[in-house]
Amino acid sequence: MSAPASKLRRRFGLVCLGLALLMLIAGETVLAPHLRGLGLLLYWLGCLLLTILAAVTALLEVLLIGVKAREEQRALLETTLRAVEREKSKPRKPR
Repeated sequence: MSAPASKLRRRFGLVCLGLALLMLIAGETVLAPHLRGLGLLLYWLGCLLLTILAAVTALLEVLLIGVKAREEQRALLETTLRAVEREKSKPRKPR
């Protein structure tokens, strides 16, 4: 789970969402008179597929961020516990 992979996922989701938005605008304006029958169905299925890909990519990113946060929290807890144990094992100066 590296930063470049996360960046790539985010770009992929953004591209999918951008293309779906462009298809939506074009389908409702410029292409509306030309889309009929099976072409209309395939066009909007393509737009829907891009939207679903963007949503799935976003959900995957959220899940992976949660996993990374839990791993970092666990590592921080372990580091803190080790530091406390080291402090506890040091001899104390008498008062």
